Parts: sequence; C-alpha cells; structure tokens
Amino acid sequence: MASNRHLGRVIVLQSLYEYELRTQAKDPDVDLSIIVAKNIEPYEKALGDTEFVYNLASKVAENFETLDAALAPMAPEWPISSIAAIDRNVLRMGLYELSECRNTIPPKVAINEAVELAKAFGSENSSKFINGVLGTAYKKLGIAEEKKDESKNEPENGPDKQGGK
Repeated sequence: MASNRHLGRVIVLQSLYEYELRTQAKDPDVDLSIIVAKNIEPYEKALGDTEFVYNLASKVAENFETLDAALAPMAPEWPISSIAAIDRNVLRMGLYELSECRNTIPPKVAINEAVELAKAFGSENSSKFINGVLGTAYKKLGIAEEKKDESKNEPENGPDKQGGK
C-alpha cells in the first residue's frame, strides 16, 4: 500500500494543534499518542504509513521549544506566541522536516507541503508567511549551499552517463 504523506501531515497538524491547545488549557489527560491515534483512525486505510505520522507528531512536539527558538529570528516582527496556532504548528513541522529530515524529505518538498497546509488551514496570508519564513530557514540552515555543493560534485554528463551508448 502506498503512503499518503500529505494526508499524514494533515493529521499531524490537526494533532499538534489539539495537543498544544489542550496543554495550554492544562488538561491533565492530554496525551499526544492518543490524540494521533484518534485522528488517524478514520483515514488509516488511505494513509498507509502511520509510523510517519506518529514519528513526525512526537518529534515536533518534543522539540516545540527548540523549534520556536530557531523560528524566532526568522520572523522577528512576529513573536512566536502571537502567530496563529495553525501557522505556528505548520512552521514547526516545516522547520523540523527541513532541519532533521533532509536525508529522507527533500527540502523543497518540506517547504511546499507546509505552504499547502497553510493554504488549506491557515488564513488568507498564511501561505506567503510560511513560505517566507521557511525560505529564510532554508538559507540560514545552509541547505541551499549544500545543494549547490552536491551539484558541483556530479560529473558534467550526469551521474548515470558514462559517455557510452
């Protein structure tokens, strides 16, 4: 069965949003894994890779403070606490995928997925804001430079062209 990672990210966003709000409300019964399981249930067959959802949700939630601290200088006129909860969680997810999942998720895919989530669930200007902040992260993390260096190391004819037929 093929994995539907976009749907997985939608579920992660929904779960992180609920988790954050319940945590802020000091809900004593808040448990991210239960929230994720409840949100996966209706889509489990279409989703395929549930491990991706649980992993992304837990890693982003574990790193809320670190991600927020990294995001703060990338949007200095917008304190993290003043950013809408949906946008804040989309940014956290996008930054986590950019910084920690580079070997399995291409950076441009991570940014594009975050922008699509912002278009679907954020406000009118959310997608532009998300794109701008994650574009800055892409540059600040040195990912753009890494990609340039990798392309310089490939042979001129490409990796699978040996000059023969």
